[in-house]
Amino acid sequence: MQNNKNIEVKSIFNKVSRNYDFLNSLLSLGLHKYWKKKLVDLLKPVDGENWADLCCGTGDLSFLLLKKVRPNGTVTGVDSAEEILNIARNKSKLIGNKCIAWEMQDIFEIDKNSKNYDGICMSYGLRNLVNIEEGLQKVFSLLNDQGRAGFLDFNHSKLNSIADRFQKIYLKLVVVPTSKIFKLSKEYAYIEKSIKNFPEGNKLMLIAKRIGFKKVEYRTIFFNQMGILILEK
Repeated sequence: MQNNKNIEVKSIFNKVSRNYDFLNSLLSLGLHKYWKKKLVDLLKPVDGENWADLCCGTGDLSFLLLKKVRPNGTVTGVDSAEEILNIARNKSKLIGNKCIAWEMQDIFEIDKNSKNYDGICMSYGLRNLVNIEEGLQKVFSLLNDQGRAGFLDFNHSKLNSIADRFQKIYLKLVVVPTSKIFKLSKEYAYIEKSIKNFPEGNKLMLIAKRIGFKKVEYRTIFFNQMGILILEK
């Protein structure tokens, strides 16, 4: 039986799927592409490795990974929202790409015994999981013994810090009004709530260490607005 948050998140991403890429570029001024490239560069995927992009959305990270691991490696994009995953699949068809395997499923339902990834990444997905620690534990179980993982998401800044105030103002005065034009204000209002419930960087690091990751690093980018968590077994 699906958790209420799972159902809510899946519904949100299915509804925003048609405008997702456009609004991402508009609201981030196109910078989201740089942030995702930064994540991939930090993870250093190489030719011949097998990678997974969990909560892959429209597949931005999957395509970036493919450039690094081809021609001998593989990429699997996983998402539980059918409509947004179909966008990724259509992108593949448009460029004649048959190298990325797209799978529609909840990441918690992935059979750990059938997966042995060299690397796993996730952009703006960890924050939306029902349980962050269980999500990181799942990633740990899907990696091989030398595997590494990376997560890009909004940084949960210290309350009332300059970064925290800017983030709240931007979400309230820019993101929600802009999304209202597309009749998606309720869906994008969810972002602020999800950030509020997302652990701060140091807490994410503690969780990762408790799970068993030997190398744990957290860095902020774009004036502390975004955070990148890098993990190695």
